[in-house]
Amino acid sequence: MTSAEATHPVEAASEAALAGLRVLDIGTFIAAPYAATIMAEFGAEVLKIELPKIGDHARRLGTQTECGDTLVWLSEARNKKSVCLDLRTPEGAELFKDLVRVSDVVCENFQAGTLERWGLGWDVLSEVNPKLILLRVSGYGQTGPYANRPCFGRIANAFGGISFLSGEPDRPPAQPGSATLADYMAGLYGALAVQMALHARARTGKGQVIDMALYEAIFRILDEVAPAYDRFGFVRRREGAETPIVVPHSHYPTSDDRWVAIACTNDKIFGRLADVMGRPELKEDPRYATNKARIERRGEVNGMVADWTGSMPRDEVLARCSGAEVPCGPVYGIDEIFTDPHYAARGNILRVTDPRAGEVAIPNVIPRMSGTPGAVRWLGPALGAHTDEVLRDLLGLDAARIEELRGKGAI
Repeated sequence: MTSAEATHPVEAASEAALAGLRVLDIGTFIAAPYAATIMAEFGAEVLKIELPKIGDHARRLGTQTECGDTLVWLSEARNKKSVCLDLRTPEGAELFKDLVRVSDVVCENFQAGTLERWGLGWDVLSEVNPKLILLRVSGYGQTGPYANRPCFGRIANAFGGISFLSGEPDRPPAQPGSATLADYMAGLYGALAVQMALHARARTGKGQVIDMALYEAIFRILDEVAPAYDRFGFVRRREGAETPIVVPHSHYPTSDDRWVAIACTNDKIFGRLADVMGRPELKEDPRYATNKARIERRGEVNGMVADWTGSMPRDEVLARCSGAEVPCGPVYGIDEIFTDPHYAARGNILRVTDPRAGEVAIPNVIPRMSGTPGAVRWLGPALGAHTDEVLRDLLGLDAARIEELRGKGAI
C-alpha cells in the first residue's frame, strides 16, 4: 500500500479548523489560489470565481486528462466550488460585490491595478464589507517602480535571488527545482497572513489588505545571503549541491548509480560520520576537526565522503549512517517516492476517485492537526459546476434571473 484513500465525507468540513469561513478565490494559476486551497483543505468554503467559458488558466496548465482539465487543476483546485462570473461586466461586478458582503476573504493575484480598473479596488470592497480581508499577490507587489510589470514564478525566482544560486559553478543559473516555487511560497505566506488578519479582526472588527509579492517570498528564504553581503561584501554564487557554510553537506554517489544526501551541520555529527567511515582520526586532525577547517578543504573532504559512499550500494550507506545517527537520505525521484514505506505509512499520497477523471493520486493535506484535521473532499470541479447553487443559495436569485444573467454573459 503506497497511498491513502480519500475517505473523508463532505460533512467533515463542519468539524474543520476553518469551518464557517467563506473565501472568494478570483486569482489564476497558482499563488493566490494556492492560499485559498490551503484554507479549503481545512474547512473553509472557497468559491472559485472563473471567467465564463474560459475559466482559470490552470485548467490548461500541465498534463491534460480525459475530462479536459489538467492534473494541476484537479489537484490544486481541490475542495473549491466553481462559479462563473465576469467581473468586467456591470452585472458581474455587482454580483461579486454581493458575494463580498457575505464573505470573509478575497484572494487575487492579478497585476497591480487590475481590480481598480474594474471598479473593484479596496476602497470599493471595504465599503461593501468593512470586515473583508483582501489577499493581493502579484509579481512585484502593489507598490514600487516595478509594480505594473508582468511576472510569473520563473521571473520571481530570478528576481528574488534563488536562481542565481542554483546550478553548478561553471554552468548558467538553473531553475531551483520548479518554476512555480515562488508561487507556492507566496501562497503559503498568503495563507498565513490571512490567518493573522483573521485573528486581528477578532479583536478590532476590521478587515485589511495583505500585499504579497512573489519575489519577496523567495528573498525571505535566502538565509544569510543578505546580511553576509551587507557586512562582508560576500556574494554567494552557485555551488551545485554544496552548502557554502557547512562541509560535508552535499549529494554523494553510491555504487549502484544512485545518490544520497548527507548533512553534517556541526563537528559532532562529522565525528560520527568519521567513525562510520572507518576514519576516526579525522575528528581529531586539526585539518578536519572543525567546520572552519573543513570549509578550507572542501574538495578534499567531499572527495573522502564520496569515495566512501561510492564503495557500496545506496541502501547500505543509508543503513550505516542511520545506525550512527548521521543525517542521510536518498535523493528520490517521484517513482521512488511512490514505493517508499515511510510515504505510505504517513499517507502522503492520497488517491481520490473523481467522477470526471477517475482515480487521481495527489499530495495529501499538510500539516497534520490532531483535533481539526484537513481533508480533500473533492478534486478541481468542472467549470461553473456550482454557479447556480451559489447564486441561488447565497444571493437568493431565482432561476429566471440566473438565466437572464447567463444570457448577458455575466455568468
